[in-house]
Amino acid sequence: MYIPKKYGQSKIDRCPFCGKQATSTNEQGLPVCYEHKKTEMVDLKCLCGGYLDFKTGKFGPYFSCMKCGNMNLNKALEINDVACLEKIKPEDANKNKVTGKKKFMKTSPKSSREQVVRSDDPRFFD
Repeated sequence: MYIPKKYGQSKIDRCPFCGKQATSTNEQGLPVCYEHKKTEMVDLKCLCGGYLDFKTGKFGPYFSCMKCGNMNLNKALEINDVACLEKIKPEDANKNKVTGKKKFMKTSPKSSREQVVRSDDPRFFD
């Protein structure tokens, strides 16, 4: 069954720090959201231990390692666990507090921590 692409849905860049839709680029050329426009990507490491060089090509941003070769942006971010370093603002924390009225919330069971093991991860396969 053939489903035609709609305008604007073929490629959507995501901000590597928060996951929102990327609307601008930072000084390094990485597509980021407006909030992270001044944020720079730290030096990322490859599985082999070498540093990854950030490059931009015809199909978007990617990383390059001297030993391993080119690597997808998502794969490089997955290996290095890049996350947003911003903390919760105090105003947002105050909104969550219940004042005056009792509010009954459902307690969710404790979720177990999920760990992803890849086939090329040297820490788990010696």
